[in-house]
Amino acid sequence: MTMQVYAFDLMPWPHLAEASYYPDSNRLYDPALGRQVYDEHFRQMELYEECGYDAICINEHHAKPYGLMPSPNLIAAVLTQRTKKIKIGIFGNLPALHANPVRLAEEVAMLDVMSGGRIISGFVRGVPQEFLAYSVPLAEARPRMTEAWDLVVKAWTEREPFAWHGKYFNFDRVSIWPRPLQVPHPPIILPADSDEGLEIAASRRVPTGSAYRSVGRVRAVLDRYRALARKHGWTPGPEHCHLVRHVYVAETNARAREEAEPHLDYFWQKLLSYHRGSLALMGQSPPPRPARVEKAEDVPLYEFDFDLCQKEGMSIVGDPDYVIREIRAQTRELGVGVFVGLFQFGSLPHPLAQKNIRLFGEKVLPALKRG
Repeated sequence: MTMQVYAFDLMPWPHLAEASYYPDSNRLYDPALGRQVYDEHFRQMELYEECGYDAICINEHHAKPYGLMPSPNLIAAVLTQRTKKIKIGIFGNLPALHANPVRLAEEVAMLDVMSGGRIISGFVRGVPQEFLAYSVPLAEARPRMTEAWDLVVKAWTEREPFAWHGKYFNFDRVSIWPRPLQVPHPPIILPADSDEGLEIAASRRVPTGSAYRSVGRVRAVLDRYRALARKHGWTPGPEHCHLVRHVYVAETNARAREEAEPHLDYFWQKLLSYHRGSLALMGQSPPPRPARVEKAEDVPLYEFDFDLCQKEGMSIVGDPDYVIREIRAQTRELGVGVFVGLFQFGSLPHPLAQKNIRLFGEKVLPALKRG
């Protein structure tokens, strides 16, 4: 299959002076600067379509500067009007936090109709901080998600009113208007890393993907996903396997590093540092720091190491030839058919983000499409 190339935008807050620790005071947020952040990201999203990317992906996060989209469906609604052809991936909504999954079904159906059938609907469990923010017991995360998922799909596909009486959600009459344009419904993805999440993805025959993990860790995740899928009587293809990477392209490897490294450092050390704060709230603490950080997965707990992230494949930063080789090598080794790049990350300024998006679109994307 021809590789699909998606762009994933977290829409992070780029103005932190210190590391973020959940719960963050919103005194750190400036609404005037926030308007500028939204405007710049929307312009970048329009550029993805102009440059030929296959999809724009967004997601839901709460109460932290890591991502400024507590309602990704609002962002998707804007994109239905500011783009014409590119797919819109909501990667994803957090069904376990939605008090009314019927409302979620209605909103995504509206988006699918408004976009002309371009929605990819992701469902995710969410990280512990989301449940702390909404005072939902973390132990209910998976069962709430799966029940809400089942209700949403039935609302999309059932042509007559029906009743729903589950453990968490109860409705005497469900019949949504509008219903989705895509038949039977928008494609669904479940990004997952744990055995529990992979079991759900495999049992429901939906694609999955892994972010912020080394090549070795992603291999283990996808091998487990494929094994679970075989148990459920099917074989995932490359189109079911997504790989997420930070990507930055410049004229030379040295210039790419110079331009990207400070903003990757901001991402790992100021945005993902919320993990440390939430561990404390849950009565846990990071493991003692080793003499040397040898696993790229440990970067959020300690300090950013550019060379280690490059070596482990978690970031792909370099000139066009390097980026092409690395993406091809990783996707072929892992059997991945959908590459998802974070082309705007951390505190990367708008001009550099635009440059990155354009250069990747001009120099890298055509080569990946050729195979």
